[in-house]
Order: sequence, then structure tokens, then C-alpha cells
Amino acid sequence: MDILGWVLVIALFAIGMAGAIFPILPAAVAVYGAFFVYGWFFGFESFNWLFWTIQTLIVVALFVSDYAVSAWGVKRFGGSRPSVIGSTIGIIIGPFVIPGFGLIIGPFLGAFIGEMITGSDVQRSAKASLGAVVGLFTSSVITVILQLVMIVLFFIWIFVF
Repeated sequence: MDILGWVLVIALFAIGMAGAIFPILPAAVAVYGAFFVYGWFFGFESFNWLFWTIQTLIVVALFVSDYAVSAWGVKRFGGSRPSVIGSTIGIIIGPFVIPGFGLIIGPFLGAFIGEMITGSDVQRSAKASLGAVVGLFTSSVITVILQLVMIVLFFIWIFVF
């Protein structure tokens, strides 16, 4: 049973890290879920209120940063609210429509179309689209860093405390 518990914990960590690159995967939820799986298999004694508070705050920061950083990228490059919405839709739909490249093309086209709907010219729409891609990559980097912090804290908590 111990091996199964660790396999599930590590699998959830892997899904979480993959979710930093593929937004359709539940990144933060998978990492957070790994803590519960560990608790069910090995006991929750290692985790106190401070552990849960820190991890929950990181998960909230991840959810906020996913949207905020992507929106920041579009706004920073001159995009409007419709281009932010288009970019978000593109992040969700892109990987399904164009496997492999849809993760980048989706938010780019979504922001471009959103900006064109507002009546912007092609140059401004392209600039907002570039911001969508920059925001996506920045959001991915932040997600990887915060999830690594979550995982490292988990191991510190179970092996040190």
C-alpha cells in the first residue's frame, strides 16, 4: 500500500507540473490533491494548520496569477478587455483544435480576434496577441515556481517536522 500511495502522490505532482504547461490540466488542484492522498495513505499527522494555511494561500495565488498575469500581458501590450477574454478562450480551446501548437496559437488568435472586434487595426491587434503569448509564458513560469515551492514544502513538512 505504501508504494501505491507514493505512486499516486508522485503522479499528482507530475500532473500538476504538466498543468503548468498545458492549462487544461488541473495544475494546482493536482498538487494540492497529492497532500490529501498522502494523508489518506500515511496519515495527516505531519500536516498542521500552518502547512494547510501556507499551501492554501499558494493555491489561491496560483489561481489569481493564472488569470491576472495573462491579462497583464495583453493589457501591457495595449490590448482591451475583449482581447483578454479572447485570449482566455483561446487558451482553453486552442490545444483541442490545434494539438501541439494550439496552446500558443489559441491565445494569440483569441486576443487578435478580440482586439479586431473592438475596431482596432491589425498592428494593434497583433501587438495585443503578442502580449497574450508573453502573458501565457510568464504565467507558466510563475506556476512552475509556486508549485515547486508547494512540493518542496510538502517534503520538508513530512521529512523534517
